[in-house]
Amino acid sequence: MFLIALFLGVWKYRQMASSETHLAHPYVDTAHRAALLYSFATLLVAPFVQFSGWSELVDLLCAGTLYFFFLTAVASYAYHGWQRDTDNQFRDPAPSAAAVHGYMAALIAGEIAAFAVLLAGFVDGQVL
Repeated sequence: MFLIALFLGVWKYRQMASSETHLAHPYVDTAHRAALLYSFATLLVAPFVQFSGWSELVDLLCAGTLYFFFLTAVASYAYHGWQRDTDNQFRDPAPSAAAVHGYMAALIAGEIAAFAVLLAGFVDGQVL
């Protein structure tokens, strides 16, 4: 994820350098920032996996769920930046409002549940 953030930073710089306003497209900026933040969020997750009391499969599924949503969020931001189709993906959601809000509900539930399981595994492995 950090390497993705670095490449997105190059793209952001190129847009800033060639724009009359010296600004990158809002979603290129968002993709870059999100990738940087998610790279450090991934580092935060690692010790919870490492010191978990749960099985490797449970830890893999939870960490994989988190990383899947981190990656797909950045990819969707980069897509909108590439297409330059919107500055707010919720205004006229494509392909549909139901798809966008369904993805957001899955992201919210998946990220919170996955981290809650990892946190419980950490407590089980280190405290109890």
